[in-house]
Amino acid sequence: MLFIISLNKYKIHHGHVLIAKNKNGQLTFSEDYKIYHLTFNNVHLEFFEKELIRFKEFILELEIGYAEGCYNRVIMNRKVPIKTMQHNLTLIFNKQELDGLKRLLTQTDKTLLENLKVSDIDYLLYLN
Repeated sequence: MLFIISLNKYKIHHGHVLIAKNKNGQLTFSEDYKIYHLTFNNVHLEFFEKELIRFKEFILELEIGYAEGCYNRVIMNRKVPIKTMQHNLTLIFNKQELDGLKRLLTQTDKTLLENLKVSDIDYLLYLN
């Protein structure tokens, strides 16, 4: 259990340990099934330990500048694509989301439960 060894255990549900959490998602570990659960925005991924290590290495090695350049002329907020083994499925993130994913995978968010700020919400608010 590479990710849990150096952490205090934060039980969140029977058999599940909270490893890291930020405003975009959380990384948990199922002690019963020995599976890591990464919930990030509207994506949920399950990994065995070796798979999670490979996914973490892949995400940390992504060149954001190059990836954003590929979608430079496309009008959309998310410009960092992550190809999957399924040929018709690509996960797309913006730079802030990718930074949040990296923080989850490297466990650099020290505060487990942080307060949400108005600036954290990506929503256009109209005041009447």
